[in-house]
Amino acid sequence: MPIEVRGMAGWLPQNFSPLAAARSAAVLSDGNVSGQQTGVWGLNESPGQSAADVALPDDLSRNVYCILGLPIDAVEMPEVLRRIDAAAANKTPLLISTVNVNFLATSAANAEFRQSLLLSDLCLVDGMPIVWIASLMGVPIKHRIAGSDMFDALEAPPGTRRPLRVFLFGGAEGVAAAAAKTLNDWPGGLHCVGSMYPGYGSVDDLSGDSIIDAINASDADLLVVALGAAKGQMWLLRNHRRLRPAVRTHLGAAINFAAGTIKRAPPILRKLGLEWLWRIKEEPHLWKRYGHDAATLLRLLVTRILPLVMSARWQRLGLGGKPPELHIDLIEDEVAVSLCLSGDATARYVGQAISCLNGALKTQKQLVVDLSATRLIDARFFGLLLMLSKHRILRNAGLKFIGVSPRLARLFRLHCVDFLLAGGCDG
Repeated sequence: MPIEVRGMAGWLPQNFSPLAAARSAAVLSDGNVSGQQTGVWGLNESPGQSAADVALPDDLSRNVYCILGLPIDAVEMPEVLRRIDAAAANKTPLLISTVNVNFLATSAANAEFRQSLLLSDLCLVDGMPIVWIASLMGVPIKHRIAGSDMFDALEAPPGTRRPLRVFLFGGAEGVAAAAAKTLNDWPGGLHCVGSMYPGYGSVDDLSGDSIIDAINASDADLLVVALGAAKGQMWLLRNHRRLRPAVRTHLGAAINFAAGTIKRAPPILRKLGLEWLWRIKEEPHLWKRYGHDAATLLRLLVTRILPLVMSARWQRLGLGGKPPELHIDLIEDEVAVSLCLSGDATARYVGQAISCLNGALKTQKQLVVDLSATRLIDARFFGLLLMLSKHRILRNAGLKFIGVSPRLARLFRLHCVDFLLAGGCDG
């Protein structure tokens, strides 16, 4: 058995603090608050309930890969639709983020934006360049799932699926109302139960009680937001605990397409990854954003992706020696639970590692990941570590990495997850 688990003791969780949990959405890996309160995912606590009793999303079971610091789910459209239908039926909060090159560029410069993706329940690839990057890295993501494609799939005649009630929030003046009319004039899988043009303002301006109450009163299953990527993600993060629609996502262009104010690129351009050229034709002001995103992508390709590809090729050729099997020891004391990893932390061992982590995640104590005897971490295992970080944030508990060698620190940097080491490394 490649993974050995030793030293698991009974968990003694401390009392859970809802206020502290809300603050923890801006907490980095060492537990230090790095920003203002932004809300928190999936906590359905009641007074006096312990942290171990709080219902958290089952993120460890997600097939998540780390691509340039972001958690990307390797899923296909049928699974996405199944997750949406289940969330709507069970009224379980489900935040879906659709990651494109602009998301990569923004997250590199905006920690709070990156946090909104880390705390999402599904992160889909909405951009062919990310599919190409995944291919270079050996990540099994073969298809783009654009937000507009997801919207179209939901809009199609539902067959055996229950039609979803949708609320459209944002967009230019009159666009959401026009999209609502189009949806309701054509019977399909989406029935619009409300739309709102909130005007232009800050996230705080758009988070008033009257706005949230109007959205909640619609009894929508699905909330589609169009406020611009950065503001939309921040708005969803800030108001997550106040919103009642089960499924929430930012799909700015989808509302424009549904309203007919902007035409979507022909399928052949989408397949070739040239939809951005069409978007510039339709919306000339976007050229600045796409130019900045292209420059960021080129920089990441040279400084992050290509070194990772060369490192992976070195490993495949066996030039680094036989990969050692992974072993995990769990050690608990009065203040912390330590996970001591020994060997190569790769996709091969993720399933077995999850069985070890499930017990450790129930504690309120600080979780320490000791990597002193770890030589390699791949994109899949980094994805698991991102989900581990998310769980510690939601449980308002600390996470610290120690024993990080220069070689591993370089891997953290190349995968753009060096923010996980913000609490300092004991190397």
